[in-house]
Formats: sequence, C-alpha cells, structure tokens
Amino acid sequence: MTPQLAYIDGHPYPINAGETLYEFVSRHQGEETIPVLCHDVALEPFGACRLCSVEVANDANGARRVVAACHTPVVADQQIFPRSPRIERLRRSILELLLTDYPPERLQPAPGERPTPFQAIVARYQPSASRYPHLAAPAAAESDHPYLRFDGSECIRCYRCIRACDEIQGRFALAMYGRGQHNRVIRGLASDFMASTCVSCGRCVQSCPSNALTDRYRAKTTAYDQRVRTVCTYCGVGCNLEVLVKEGAIQAVSAAEDAPVNRGHTCLKGRYAFEYHRHPDRLRTPLVRRAGQLQPASWDEALDYVAQRLQAITTAHGADAVAGISSARCTNEENYLMQKLLRAVIGSNHIDGCARVCHAPTAYGMQQTFGTGAATNSIDEIELADCLLVIGANPTDAHPVTGARLKQRALKGVPLIVIDPRRTELAALATLHLQLRPGSNVALLGLMAHYIVAHGWLNEAFIAERTEGFEAFRHELMALDPDAIEQITGVPQAQVREAARLYAQAERAMEFHGLGVTEHYQGSRAIMAITALALLTGQVGRPGTGINPLRGQNNVQGAADMGVQPNLGPGYLDLTDPAVRDHYRHHWGRAVPTHSGYKIPEMFRAAREGQLKALWVVGEDLLQTDPNTCEVEAALGGLEFLVVQELFLTATAAQADVVLPASSHFEKSGTFTNGERRIQRVNQAIEPLAGTRPDGQILVDVMRRLGYPQAGYDAPTHLQEIAQVVPFFAGVTWERLGEHGLQWPVSAEGSGTAILHREQFALGRGRFRFQPFTASPELQSGEAEYPYLLTTGRRLEHYNCGSMTRRTPNVQLVGRDRLHIHPQDAAQYGITEGDGVAVTSRQGTTHLAAYLTDELAPGVLFTTFHFPEVAINRLTGPVADEFTLTPEFKLVRVRIARQGDALSA
Repeated sequence: MTPQLAYIDGHPYPINAGETLYEFVSRHQGEETIPVLCHDVALEPFGACRLCSVEVANDANGARRVVAACHTPVVADQQIFPRSPRIERLRRSILELLLTDYPPERLQPAPGERPTPFQAIVARYQPSASRYPHLAAPAAAESDHPYLRFDGSECIRCYRCIRACDEIQGRFALAMYGRGQHNRVIRGLASDFMASTCVSCGRCVQSCPSNALTDRYRAKTTAYDQRVRTVCTYCGVGCNLEVLVKEGAIQAVSAAEDAPVNRGHTCLKGRYAFEYHRHPDRLRTPLVRRAGQLQPASWDEALDYVAQRLQAITTAHGADAVAGISSARCTNEENYLMQKLLRAVIGSNHIDGCARVCHAPTAYGMQQTFGTGAATNSIDEIELADCLLVIGANPTDAHPVTGARLKQRALKGVPLIVIDPRRTELAALATLHLQLRPGSNVALLGLMAHYIVAHGWLNEAFIAERTEGFEAFRHELMALDPDAIEQITGVPQAQVREAARLYAQAERAMEFHGLGVTEHYQGSRAIMAITALALLTGQVGRPGTGINPLRGQNNVQGAADMGVQPNLGPGYLDLTDPAVRDHYRHHWGRAVPTHSGYKIPEMFRAAREGQLKALWVVGEDLLQTDPNTCEVEAALGGLEFLVVQELFLTATAAQADVVLPASSHFEKSGTFTNGERRIQRVNQAIEPLAGTRPDGQILVDVMRRLGYPQAGYDAPTHLQEIAQVVPFFAGVTWERLGEHGLQWPVSAEGSGTAILHREQFALGRGRFRFQPFTASPELQSGEAEYPYLLTTGRRLEHYNCGSMTRRTPNVQLVGRDRLHIHPQDAAQYGITEGDGVAVTSRQGTTHLAAYLTDELAPGVLFTTFHFPEVAINRLTGPVADEFTLTPEFKLVRVRIARQGDALSA
C-alpha cells in the first residue's frame, strides 16, 4: 500500500496514522524544528502558548493559515511551513509577551548550569525588549519544602506543572489562580507545597520549561559529565532513572522519559531519596568481633576469617549447619552467586530471601493453578483494562508509579474494585470498596466466585478448553453460605455480588494484589482463590487481563528467579529431580544437595535449637523486618557465627561476628527484574565508596578462598552464565537488554514475552482448587484481652525498615510511625490526636503517636514499620501462611492504652 504523504517546505514525507503536525515534523526533521513551551509529550496536547504555530496549506499554491502544531492532525497532501518568516515573527512576538514580567537577569543560565528549555528558546529567537507594561509584582520564591522550590517570577503560565500533576500523578495539588497578567500558580489553597496535597514526586519540576519550579538538586539545569541510565532500588515497579554525575559525584536524578515502565515519572524516593549513598553512616571498613566488640579490620583479614570459620563449622557439623539469606536489593547476578556459594561451594540448600516474608504465597499459589508464579501481564496494559481489581494493596503509597496509572484510569471512569480493610487513596475513588475485616480474604473471594457461578457470569468456552477441576470446584463453591460469609467479612452481600458482576462481565479485567493478600495465615489459599476468579471468567492470557502481584522490593522477583529459595534452584527447577541436579552440576562443576533446605523461619528455629551454627545475611535487617523480634534475637544469639553484608550498621549487623561493607546500587552494575518480569540493566554511575565492595565481588572473594574457581564479579559475564542455567533467560545478553530490558521468558533468539499463558498454561491446563476459609489462629482466641486487630503497611515517603530513606531529607516529610485509630475507638480511651498510645500484643509492647482517622472500621488499627525505635515487629507473632511460612504481618490481636503526653515528631 502506497504511504500517504505530507510536505514540509515542499519536500514529501510519509505520514503515520494519528500523528499531529508537531509529531510529524519532529519525526522527520528533529524536535528542535518546532519550538514548544506548553507542550510535553507525556501530557495531552494543550495548544495554549501557540509557540508551536506553523503555516499549513491544502496544496502548494493554496492559501496558508496558522495552526497550533501540537494538537492539529497532519493530513495527506498537506503543505507545512514550520519556519516561514511569518511564523518566525509570530514566535518572537509571543516570546516578547511572555518576557513582560520575566526577570531579565534570569534569561541566562546561572554559572555552571545548563539552560532551561525556555532560556534556550529565548536565546534562539532573540525577541525584542518587551513593549508591554509591567503589571505583575515579583513573586516571593518558596523554598520551605525539603525538595521542591517555586519562584513565581519565572513562571510563564504554560500550565505544564498543573497538567503533569493532574494527568500523571492525579493529585490536583496545583492550580492557576487570578486573571490575566495577575494569574499565578498556587500550591493547594494555602499556596504552599507542604500544606497542599503534593506528594513530592517532582513530575511538575521535570515538566516545567523554566526555573519557576526547581528542586534542591536543580536536576533540570545542573551541569554533568555523565548521564547514566539505571534502575531504582526501592519498590518493584522498576522505574528507569538517569543519574547525573559530575567529577565522580552524583548531582541529581531524573526519570527516563522513554522508559516503558515509568514514562518519565517516578516517586519522591526514586527521584530524590538518593543521598543515603553518601551518608556519614555508610560502613567504610570491614568489622570483626574481637573480645566482644566489633573492630575495624582489613578486607583480607575479614574475608580470610569468614572462610576459615565456615570451613571449620562445615568440617565439625556438616554443610547443613550453614545457611544464607540473600537480598532483593542485590542484582540478579549477586543473588545467583549467593545461592551458588551455598549450594555448589558449601553444599547447603539453606538459602532463602525476603520473598519469604512477602510474596512467597503468590509464587506458590500461582504455581499450583497456573504453573508459573509471576505476573501474567504488563503494567502498560492498565490502559487497556475495562475493569480493575486491587486486593490488599495500597499502590499509590507502596508502588507509586503503578498506583498513579491505576488512579488515572479510575478518574476516567473505568470501574475499580478495591478489597482492603483501609479506605486507601484508590479505595476512596473506587466504584466499589469492599472493606473487609483483616484475615477474611479467602471467605470474600470465595463468595465472589460463588456469585459468578450462581448467576452464570462464566466464560464456559474458556473453562472447557483451558481448565480442569471445574465440576468439583463448583460443587464446593455452591455449598457456601452467603449469610455466614457476610458475618465473617463484614461486607454486605450485595457489594460482593456487584463486584463479581463487574469483574466477570468486563471484556478485559486486570487484577493486582499486594501483601494484604499474602502476609496472612491463608495467603497461599487467597492467591489460589484469586486465580480461580480469572479461570472462571477467562480473564487471563489476553491484553488488559491477568493476575499481577505488586512486588514489594526492587528485585524480589529476580532473587526468586535466581534460586534464592530452599526448594527450587535457579529457574524454579526442582532440586529433588536428579536431572535438575545433573543440570546444575554440569554448569557448576560440583554436586548440589538433594533435599530441600530451611525457610527463614525454620532457620531461626534451627538456630535456637542449636542445629544451625552459621548464618550469612546479605542486605537484610532481620531484627527490623521479621516478626516476633524477641525470637529473632534469640535465634541470632544462638549462632556460632553470623556474617552480615550491609550499607549501614543496622540492628542485625550490630549482632554480627563479621560485618562486610557493601557498595550501593549506584556503585555497581548488574540487572534487576521488576514485578512485570522485565529484566533491566543497572549501570554503575559512580565508583564504590572507599572501603566498600560490590556484594557480588565479596561473594566471589569468599568462594575463591573456599577453593572454588569463580570468575571475578562482572555483570555481563555472570549474566551469560545465568542464561545457560535458567531456561527462561535463554536469550538474555547484556547487549540485548538495551535500555528498555526484556520480559521473561526470553527466547534463544532474544524475544521477550509481555503476556503469559496466551494459548496454554505452564501446567497445560489451569487448575481450579477450592479454598475453604479457616480463621487465623490469631483470631481464634484472645478477643477479650486483645480486642483490636492491628494491620501494617508502608508510607509513600519511606521504604521498609527505612535504613536508606531515613538517611535522606524524606524524614523532614515523615519523621515517625503513627497509630491510625478510628475516632470512636480513641474516644473510649480518651485518646486525642498526637497522644502517646501503648500497643500490646501477646508478644510485646510498643508506643506510637495517635492519628485519628475514619479510613478504618472501628476495632481495626493500622501502622507502618519504617522507624526502628518503634519496633513494630515486637508485636507480630508466630502465625504464618500454611504452605510457605510467610509471616502474618497483616493481622495481630492487640490492646491499647493512652499514655497521656503527646509523642514528639
């Protein structure tokens, strides 16, 4: 088919369907051809500044008219004149008007800085001195926010900041107030960032074409020697970042505009919370315990000692006396080396990671029903879904970029169902918020499935062609008592029925879930109940559908992929299979153990019982992140030898016999795998902090000391080995990953996979498995003494136990954990806002400041776990998921008492 053509200054060029004039001209002659101020490719066309105006005509000799290129479609045979004398005069006139109240001394970049887009356009067109009267008084610059800065004197009223906040982040924190030349951007009703609904994501700053909006790092204009593409080290979204480096130091971080994962957006952690990497608390030398005290040591001394102690323990007690816990903050390559060290060098399968305390039930449950325990679809497909189901997750806080995209769809009217004990930001916008009691997920999900079957909202063809076990499942399902389930969950039956209808009758329904599903006694069962909803309705294997876990940490998916689990090796291969062991022995040159190893809770028990003698922990602060802190302390105290690799001297590191200072993710290369299975390159931006080493190099150094001929740490080389060992990494190479990565499985030819289970499941057929509800042991006793149910979660500003974010200006935004309590419950104890509250469980007591809110039902409490002084995990107990031993962080019985004085911030 002959392509349609349009003409730029008389020269023909092919048209792409749906292009605007700006896109057409930019594609063929470069973005600089047509200047823009109000236009941002990440936003909807606006057409306000008119600087993008061009002349167009229907034919070569036709009359010309002026149109805005940013929102005018290009049509076949159109003649376009983007730089005619008339247009150039118009642009100078527009700039002259914009400069009426603009400070002339700000038209040049500050010394040592790059020009803003506005400064560059002014320099290009050299408009005349403004002939218009100066009407607006200079605005006072605002700099009270830890990160954001606003100077109204440089605002050109392009609305880009307002639109970025509205269209991308969805906070509506910015607005234009006033008329004519007197109008100005306000931040909330108080015109102040700190008092507004701003979440400090910085997208307005990145979009602003002038210096009206800047940040403390001046990312738009700061000079740099290198711009290094890497991946965020916080949550599992996997945002692509650009690190600006000058003379070996990080100056600023911005979001990569072309990244499919985040499209130029990121949260305040990814954009701003990077100063931890140069914090004075960073470990800078190995520490070895002598005479009961941790004392500085050389690297050779520390590593020799580690190797000697491990050899001595394995000689005396066998390889099963040694265990390791790897880290989701480490790269795929480093996690691969850690499990290889345990299995091939030491001879132990006692290797586990933080998936044990978060999404292990997701992997287990989905493997039972689909055959693969990872997200089935891609984040980009949110825009394709006709219905969104979010269960036990608060993505606007915990996975902010994904959360913002979900929010945008809800704002546009796409049905959103939220199942959560809290009225989260998404729940407040939801079509239906099913505010269930903590611990009743399985009961509610079973009732949804019951209504789908009872009302015939089934995809019978999908069930017949692609599933098995339906009739037995139906029999159990139809025996459920809706009245009894309503009593268990606290959710009216009519709401559950309507949620089932919306999900089942949507052409494309997409499910997301978080730790509010998995960190429960029935976590794995809840996952299998969720997958049953997809199997009943055929909501899997197509764009805009699927089951999509919101992975908690940046590389928790990758750590599991690499074999950081006690029963499955790299690639989820079953270690009890002789053929699998032969496969690993072929690549590693060593036999691997035949039996499954300890999960993390089993490691703690074995240490307390004297069976486990040595533990090597990489990047995990077990005393802050694992439940029942007193029991963890006892376990660590029962070890003969504890090694910890860390950035800081955490509570766990302080108990170690050897502490090895690791490099941050800015200081090394490797790959992370995000929650949508996208393998992405992490590129070293700066040299390792003096005295530290990359985790991978530390592991290699010890492997060599233990007699294993491991090559030095080099990410592309290790990735090549992984591709030979892990079947779904078959075609992965450093070069093929490029800037945008690949989603596994990756074929030998290098093609990624955006959607799983398109034609058949990894099991062949999807399997229905009915899951009966059983109340958690935590709920089965103690109601009289402990009448409240405490659940936990994250705050946007911080990350897990906060070892990194607490060492950034984020602490100026949120400086403590608080107890969220319903006003009705607070009144019973005379508790007012800010009062100290003692919270006591069967395990222990902690103290929190009260925050009164009706986001929770009476009888339910909520808090976060970011600050070690609060020690929330002194409250959590031994209850865990039946199959994976993932702790029940989301449910603990407690009692409360007012402490009187308000707790300081």
